[in-house]
Amino acid sequence: MSRFDGYFLRQLLILFGFFTLVLVGVFWITRSVSLFDRVISGGQSAMVFLEFTALTLPTLIRTVMPMAVFAAAVYATNRLSRESELTVMLATGSSPWRLARAVVLFGLVAGMMMAVISVFLRPASVEQLEQRQAEVAGDVTAQLLNEGEFLHPAQGVAVYIGTIDLDGTLHEVFVSDRRDRLNPVSYSSKTAYLVNNGTGIHLVMVDGVALRLNEEGRTLSSTLFEDASYDISALTNTDDIASRSLEAIPTIELMQDRAAIRAAEGFTEGELIDELHQRFSWIAICIAVALAGYATLMLGSFSRFGLWPQILGAFTILILLEGVRGFVSPIVIEDPSLWMILYLPAIIGIAISGLFLLVAGRPLIRKRVNAASGSLSQA
Repeated sequence: MSRFDGYFLRQLLILFGFFTLVLVGVFWITRSVSLFDRVISGGQSAMVFLEFTALTLPTLIRTVMPMAVFAAAVYATNRLSRESELTVMLATGSSPWRLARAVVLFGLVAGMMMAVISVFLRPASVEQLEQRQAEVAGDVTAQLLNEGEFLHPAQGVAVYIGTIDLDGTLHEVFVSDRRDRLNPVSYSSKTAYLVNNGTGIHLVMVDGVALRLNEEGRTLSSTLFEDASYDISALTNTDDIASRSLEAIPTIELMQDRAAIRAAEGFTEGELIDELHQRFSWIAICIAVALAGYATLMLGSFSRFGLWPQILGAFTILILLEGVRGFVSPIVIEDPSLWMILYLPAIIGIAISGLFLLVAGRPLIRKRVNAASGSLSQA
């Protein structure tokens, strides 16, 4: 690797880190607002929110990484061109193909990072996130410990707690259970306690009244009690745990045990093949967008104002590649034997980059292209 290649590669990596941090920050703020509201309103602590946020980061980073790779390649190439560094290198005899070595190496480095995230970290984080979400959804105790609010931990059940002491004593407790529509019952008490006796979590109410309505006989009965126990562990159905999603299945399992997954979890062969090759196609797309951003800007000539027409063209290519990616996935789900077309966006991006570098490496062809584009703009 020459000194210029090392210099170009450092510029690309620094800009890649910057754009990744910016994009992750923007997307994280957008998503964390709704996540924070959901977690905190469910009675969970801020630590649970931070845990959920950390578990969503691999998915978020995988989403923004190709954009960061593309932005770094475009910005670095434009800056080197504007500061005449690329012009000097081309004047000394270096071809656009020769200068592309740093970009290819940058794409490979980004691809290795993407491989770690897409193939290993993201499935593990999604699996852990789904397990924690199931645990939080079943944590009825946390859902009940909110003062001054009518809460609905289950369909047909409403709970109100006036105040909560530091020692855990609940005051002004009201519970309405309408799961049995023919015999709804309501409890109210001055104080109550949450007790875990090994068989489940119980709400023990002290000095209260129970009202039971008989819909058939249209009668209302009331019972005064000194203490009464209400089983709140029954409000959550721990047996009904949703099966894991496609994103949570480990890559090794997708490669070796697809038949067992189909039998146990009901996914189709097309869905499993699509998910497996999507994880690897993200690696190839990092290399493709890096080359596409660089090669498109190499079509332009030196300008103090930058290469804005080429930059717009590069963004157009990026949008095209993203559109193709969204188009091929349903085809593979319908026919798993066509899994190779999932790599079509990367192949198209690399092919376009090679064509552009071929044109950029031949001055006469590039001059004709620029002249044709200039005449079109004047017309």
